[in-house]
Amino acid sequence: MVPTGYEPLNTLKPVAEGLWIVDGPAIKSYGFPFSTRATVAQLKNGDIWVHSPTQLNESLCAELDALGPVRHLIAPNQIHYLNIPDWCSAYPEATFWAAPGVHDRAAKNGLSLPESTAFRSNGPEEAWKGQIDQLIVRGSRWHKEVVFFHRAGETLVLTDLIEAFETEKLPAHCRPFAWLNGIDESDGKTPPLIAWSFRDKEVFAEDIEQMIEWRPRRVIIAHGRWYERDGVGELERAFRRVLRARRWDSAIKDMKDRENSQR
Repeated sequence: MVPTGYEPLNTLKPVAEGLWIVDGPAIKSYGFPFSTRATVAQLKNGDIWVHSPTQLNESLCAELDALGPVRHLIAPNQIHYLNIPDWCSAYPEATFWAAPGVHDRAAKNGLSLPESTAFRSNGPEEAWKGQIDQLIVRGSRWHKEVVFFHRAGETLVLTDLIEAFETEKLPAHCRPFAWLNGIDESDGKTPPLIAWSFRDKEVFAEDIEQMIEWRPRRVIIAHGRWYERDGVGELERAFRRVLRARRWDSAIKDMKDRENSQR
């Protein structure tokens, strides 16, 4: 197994009470090694919730089984589905939750996924209501990502809306890709291709504001360095260009409203 810099892999690592990450092996896309990361939460009834499942093996199964029954498997956007079949086979009683576009993208790549349940367009699912908030981020022509906020752990869980590769952990010939795309850990943000797809910046900014209103202490991402502190500050930084336009327009509107009220 090629080192990723996030060893040990395929094992639970605590984040907060009832919340863990699992760093998995890298997946190569066009020669670039994308590190992978799952997020695991234990619901109040003991059920286990797994976001963006990484590679599954016997030792990880044993750790999860010791926690409780795996009941929810989350494919949070149309890119993160590769390991779903193995997890559904290992945990046939689990519900597979798929973001919009997951099945179509998998089919285009020759992979047939098990039957899934769609996310609600607004509000959390009943299975984790009051524990994990969720939002299907709007504004993109094709990137449909569901984001989650683990209330007790004060942790926001993203997938590809922020990528922050630690270049010292990458092969030397791969580092320019991260630098040129602006997704190295010095200023992690949305990759350009995904950012370009967000044509409706207004509703995208609204959804980013919602994430900020959740006031996360931490932000977990799937690729690269995740943020263990100052979650709100990291969101403000990563999405500053989108937020700047919205806040400028809001300031102008407020100024005009005050002028009109004084006439």
